[in-house]
Amino acid sequence: MRTITSNGATLNVRVDGPDNGPVVLFANSLGTDLRVWELLLPHLPSDLRIVRYDKRGHGLSDCPDAPYKIDTLVSDAEAVIDALGLTDVIFVGLSIGGLIGQGLAARRPDAIRALVLMDTAAKIGSPGMWQNRIVTLQTDGMGSMVDGILDRWFAPEMRNDPTRLSPWRNMLLRTPLEGYVGCCAAIAEADFTESTSQLTLPVMAMAGSEDGSTTPEIVQATASLCNAAFHVVAGAGHLPCVEAPEAVGALITDFLKEVRHV
Repeated sequence: MRTITSNGATLNVRVDGPDNGPVVLFANSLGTDLRVWELLLPHLPSDLRIVRYDKRGHGLSDCPDAPYKIDTLVSDAEAVIDALGLTDVIFVGLSIGGLIGQGLAARRPDAIRALVLMDTAAKIGSPGMWQNRIVTLQTDGMGSMVDGILDRWFAPEMRNDPTRLSPWRNMLLRTPLEGYVGCCAAIAEADFTESTSQLTLPVMAMAGSEDGSTTPEIVQATASLCNAAFHVVAGAGHLPCVEAPEAVGALITDFLKEVRHV
C-alpha cells in the first residue's frame, strides 16, 4: 500500500508490475474503489506498470467534507502522476474516472500519452439531476437508491445472480455517503465538451450495450468530439470491466499496441 497527499487529502495508491513497464493509470467510477479493475487485470499484458488509486471519498482514501470540485479530482490524479514520477501515461477512466481523464489530458499533455474512456462522457447528466440525487441521498441514505444504481450498473444476467452481485452491492453501500455526494457535486459541474474536442492524443472509447447511466449513444457522441475509436461491449452495463473483462482487456490490449508505436 502506498499513499500520497493531494489538496489536503491522503490518497490510497496501488502499483503493480515492473518499474520500467509502460504505465497504465486507472481511475474508478462513482461508488467503487480500485478493486473494480481486479477482474480486468489478468487480461492485460503482463509487462505493464499498473497504477490504481482510490479517489477522495472512496475506498481507503480520505473522505473530506462534500462538495468536491472536478478540478480537485483532476488535481488528485495529477498528484499521483507527479508523486510517482510517471511519464507517457495511458489513462483509463471509468465514468467519473473518464471525466477526470479528460480534464487531465487537457491539462497535462506532457504526461498523458493516450486515453481510454469507458462508459463516460464529456458531460454526464444535468446539474439539476445530480442535485436531486444529492438531496435524496442526504435525506434517505444510500439504501434508498442502491437498487436503482445497480440496475444501471449491470445487465440483467448479473443482477439476477446474487453471488456475483453481492460484493458490488456491498462496495456501493460501504462507500462513505459524504464521498459519494462530494463526487456527485463534481460530476454536476463538469463539462469538458470544449476541451475534449481539442484533444489530439490517441483516444479510445467504449460503452456497455446495457449501460443505463452513460448509454452507448452518449459515449459515442463524446468519442466523436475527439476522433476516438468507439466500441460497444455486448451484454455489459456501466461497469464492463466487471461483466466482460476479457472483451475489455482485448480492446485495451489492441489499443496499447497502437499507441506504443505512436
